[in-house]
Amino acid sequence: MNKILYIAAITVFMIACQPKGDYTKFTNDPLLYSKTVKKLNNIVLENNFPPMIASRNYVYASIAGYECIAAGDNNYQSLSGQIKHMPPMPRPDTSKAKIDFSLAALFAFTKVGNAVTFPEGSMMEYYSELKRHADSAGMPDDVMNNTIAFSDTIAASILKWSKGDNYLQTRGAEKYNVTEEEGRWVPTPPMYATAVEPHWGEIRTMVLDSSSQFEIPRPPKFDVKNKSSVFYKYMMEVKNVGDSLNEEQKHIADFWDDNPFKMNVSGHVMFATKKFSPPGHWLNIVGIAAKEAKADFNKTVAAYALTSIAFFDAFIRGWEEKYTSNYIRPETAIDKYVNQEWRPYIQTPPFPSYVSGHATNSSAAAEAMTSMFGDQLSFTDTSLLEFGIKNRVIKSFRDAAAEAAMSRLYGGIHYRFDNEQGLVVGKKVGELIVQRLKLKKN
Repeated sequence: MNKILYIAAITVFMIACQPKGDYTKFTNDPLLYSKTVKKLNNIVLENNFPPMIASRNYVYASIAGYECIAAGDNNYQSLSGQIKHMPPMPRPDTSKAKIDFSLAALFAFTKVGNAVTFPEGSMMEYYSELKRHADSAGMPDDVMNNTIAFSDTIAASILKWSKGDNYLQTRGAEKYNVTEEEGRWVPTPPMYATAVEPHWGEIRTMVLDSSSQFEIPRPPKFDVKNKSSVFYKYMMEVKNVGDSLNEEQKHIADFWDDNPFKMNVSGHVMFATKKFSPPGHWLNIVGIAAKEAKADFNKTVAAYALTSIAFFDAFIRGWEEKYTSNYIRPETAIDKYVNQEWRPYIQTPPFPSYVSGHATNSSAAAEAMTSMFGDQLSFTDTSLLEFGIKNRVIKSFRDAAAEAAMSRLYGGIHYRFDNEQGLVVGKKVGELIVQRLKLKKN
């Protein structure tokens, strides 16, 4: 009997000492990282974050995720020092147990995403879900604990760094001053909302030397009295294009609308509908492209980080120009000087016209993604299916950016020059970011 008990005890001991299982099949799945980004994307959508604030939500979370994989993969290097004001990141301690750097990236992204969004704790249920799945997949307790400890140090460092970007200071900044000056932006129907984030150009850039880097040409002089003026011709192009849209043009306008908060009016009833904002849409594209390219976990994380940095800086540059020019929207000009009943196909957002933010951000993001996946990657963008809008086939990232820019003319919310100059400056922003940030060592 004693011999049997002894053998049983030895067997239990040996089983307990064996590794729980190959948990890395769970933690190293690049689709899991894309799912995690989508979780944050959904929270941003549900809570009506304006697109430029959404870009801030995404960029710090994405950098946190990236710094974890850079710490564990010798092929990648930290962004500290490359982003001049970014402090050195904590180094991992593997003296007691190893760290699962993929899970650390997931944890750090989730914790930072949770901290920069609201309501408080909105990402923490998902954080707990990640822990449960990793445990069920066989991750040993010591690896789990070491991974959590490391990811927490990265998240804390990123959040401390984020507090110096002037975001809090701009919360109490002076509001936009609406005046009667000809050619100046004023609120538009149906919400007549106040100008969104007039001080976003004061936010600290990631890679740009300043919010005014790269000169943007002055927009055409506002002139509606002379029908042969440059402005009048561009204004009438918006009206004429909007009055004769075909189904393909309507689909393009709807697909790239990316209005996070559209106010619908039906008689005396007003209700809002939501979609992804432009950066949310582009992050969805990152996930689709990474899957199409069969990118591994670390490359997927790197692609999200580089793209989020690109549209973060592009937003700052674009917003600096918007509130320097304070340029009148087509809807306002056409309504006042041509036809007071005219309305654009999509809803005009509440900020000045020049330059197109969507064109600027899309062009910058396209350069970042092209550097990661090349200029020949074709894929089907399924991002808008959940909002009832059919897919579009994308030939390349730059084609997507050009189409997103053109969608604003079809939608009736931008002049052609808004879009063209937005593409130009966005491309310069993206190229500079790709040039300065070397994610891979070789």
